[in-house]
Amino acid sequence: MKFGAFPIDTAENVILAHTFRRGGITLKKGHEITRADIEALKKIGVTEITGAWLEQGDIAENDAAAKVASCIAGSGVRLSEAHTGRCNLEAEAGGLVLVDEKAIIAANQIDEAVTVATLRDKDAVRAGQTIATVKIIPFAISPVTMNRIEAAMARPAVRVIPYRAKTFALINTTLPGLKPSVIASTTEVTRERVAAVGGSLVAIEACAHDTASTTAAIKAVTAKGADVVLIAGASATVDRGDVVPAAIVQAGGVIDHFGMPVDPGNLLVLGHIEASPVLVLPGCARSPKLNGLDWVLQRIAANVPVAREDIMAMGAGGLLVDTPARPLPRDTAVKKVLTPHAPRVTAVILAAGQSRRMGGPNKLLMTVDGKPLVRKTVETLQAAGLADIIVVVGHQEAEVRAALAGTPVRFAPNPHFAEGLSTSLKAGLSQVPDAAEAMLVCLGDMPALHTRHIAGLLAGFDAGADKLIGVPTHIGKRGNPTLWARRFFDDMRQVSGDAGAKHLIGANESLVYEVEFDDTGVLTDLDTAEQWQAFRAAHTQS
Repeated sequence: MKFGAFPIDTAENVILAHTFRRGGITLKKGHEITRADIEALKKIGVTEITGAWLEQGDIAENDAAAKVASCIAGSGVRLSEAHTGRCNLEAEAGGLVLVDEKAIIAANQIDEAVTVATLRDKDAVRAGQTIATVKIIPFAISPVTMNRIEAAMARPAVRVIPYRAKTFALINTTLPGLKPSVIASTTEVTRERVAAVGGSLVAIEACAHDTASTTAAIKAVTAKGADVVLIAGASATVDRGDVVPAAIVQAGGVIDHFGMPVDPGNLLVLGHIEASPVLVLPGCARSPKLNGLDWVLQRIAANVPVAREDIMAMGAGGLLVDTPARPLPRDTAVKKVLTPHAPRVTAVILAAGQSRRMGGPNKLLMTVDGKPLVRKTVETLQAAGLADIIVVVGHQEAEVRAALAGTPVRFAPNPHFAEGLSTSLKAGLSQVPDAAEAMLVCLGDMPALHTRHIAGLLAGFDAGADKLIGVPTHIGKRGNPTLWARRFFDDMRQVSGDAGAKHLIGANESLVYEVEFDDTGVLTDLDTAEQWQAFRAAHTQS
């Protein structure tokens, strides 16, 4: 191919290098000059034209792009029509794209005229998605270049392994206090996650979070013939000998690997029972956001082997930084966030609810120790040293305000309180000052809340050590209130429905610190008349 300025009289069949606009004539880039074009151009005074002249044997850009693409494409791949020197490779079905990275690098080294770009090896793809593109830079390539490309591509370098229609079973283990709404949400998120890889959730079991019960549940679902078993533990797995991994072994299985260098997703457990993979889900799997579990499920669904070595290789690229909630690099985090003083914390008390389960009265206005419950909660936070307290109000707003008369609180009205807990969370968050390093989210109906509970949460907060979400526990069961570092505020502004921000705890387990208490105060909230009667009977309060 020759490129340059051609005298207009010799420009027939020259491929125009740039769009030409002059004297009412428009010829687009890539147009092949004809004898009629020459005559028209000469009439307006054009003496030369810049473009490319193809020599004998040269392969035009579109033909070259299509030919190179056909060399690269393997099974599960279709080619688009080549245009302007580009040909795309597209997935015929959803699955994983397998890329021979060495072959692609070798192809790109042959000649600067030929470029090949692909997705990453083992990326998940949908039907019709572009997975690679071939672009010919000049208007043609030589037959020598094409021969070298064909020699380098002894076998296809890009192919798609489609997802198989596998069946999945889900086991939810439970602990006292784990709300049914959390299990329902986890099940729905898992159902959607499984469907995304072409599978179906065919068996759902719930059992107590102990080894014997979990073993029985595993045996029950494997007996039903599910291809893959998923287990969502009520408590995070912290060791191979923990409850759920131990149950897998007792059910006749093997633990292949614990943990993965993907964040979120660190606490995944991979095992198998006979030919069926068994996965213990990390806490972040309660959220629909991408995490390490998705990468493992994609491979299992496509029958692509996933062993310890494969999981540990996921670390390069395994930091899934898609929200401000991930930690800063340690060298800057300590400088910017670590505080030797007590953290500046704003408390947000959620007091806008309708008390529907009480069957009439507003539980926040009922008396505990001779004062309205919501006032008792405020005074407990004040006694713990929290000076900035925001009370979210909605239902019976005037009455709640009156119950707090004389207390130095700020009010955050929530006109949308009937739409769920998330609206109150966002209403309170909107008034948290910029100077606050963290926010304590407290329910208004916690009669046994004590200053020691608040003090424990505040003492555990350590931004430099990535202790950013404080959760109180009693015998391993998580309760309220919870303490949140500022970096989670943006995620909280995106919550919806009645579940609040609990899914963010599961999505950020590596940043959670638990504070264990020997009393049930952090677990006690009063939603029903029966709970009130039981509480008063136990505490001889009126």
